[in-house]
Amino acid sequence: MSRITLDCTGLACPKPVLRVKDALALGASHIEVTVDNVASKENIFRFARSHGYAATGSDGPDGRHTISITATGEPVDLELDTSDYQCAIPTSSEVVYVIASDSMGRGSEELGWALLQTYIQTIQDVQPLPKKILLYNSGVKLVTVSSGALDALLHLQEQGVEIFVCGTCLDFFKLKSAIKVGHISNMYEIMHAMISADKVVSPF
Repeated sequence: MSRITLDCTGLACPKPVLRVKDALALGASHIEVTVDNVASKENIFRFARSHGYAATGSDGPDGRHTISITATGEPVDLELDTSDYQCAIPTSSEVVYVIASDSMGRGSEELGWALLQTYIQTIQDVQPLPKKILLYNSGVKLVTVSSGALDALLHLQEQGVEIFVCGTCLDFFKLKSAIKVGHISNMYEIMHAMISADKVVSPF
C-alpha cells in the first residue's frame, strides 16, 4: 500500500475527483490532494465518503484546500458518474456604465459636477470593472476637461476599459479637438454596447 500526493490546483471539475479515483484504484492507502476551489474540495469529500473512505481537510491562507483520504482493504473498481461532480463555473458579467451628463443629480450644478467626479473615480474601486463606459450629451465634457474624473478615465482605459465618446455630442459642444481619452463613437456603437451588456449602470 502506498502514499500518494496529488496537486490538482488549476484543474477543472471533475478532474480532481478522477485523479483521486485513479489513485485509489492503484491501491493507495493514503492520498493527500490539493485543490484551489471550494467546489472541487466538496466534490472530493463527497466522493470519498460515499465510497466509505475517511476524509479530513484543511484550508490554507492562499485559497488552497488540502484533503487527506485514508483507504483500507484491497483496491476496488470504483464507479463514478462524472456528471455528479461538475463545477458550476461562474461567468463574468459584461457591465457597461452610461454617463449622459456632466452633473449628477438635480439642484446645484456645482455640487452635481463634484459628485460625478467622485462617482467616476470610485468606478475603479468596484468589482467587476466595466467592459465599456459610454459618454454622450454633456457627459462628453468629462473627457475634455482636466479633472479627477479625467484622470480616473485614463486609468480605467489603461486597465482595458473601453471608453466610447459620442461624436455628434462632441461636435455640438465644439469639443472634438479637445478629447483626451477614449475614442469617438456613434449612436450605433453606443446602442449595440447597451444591448450586448449584461448590466447597464448609470448614476442618473
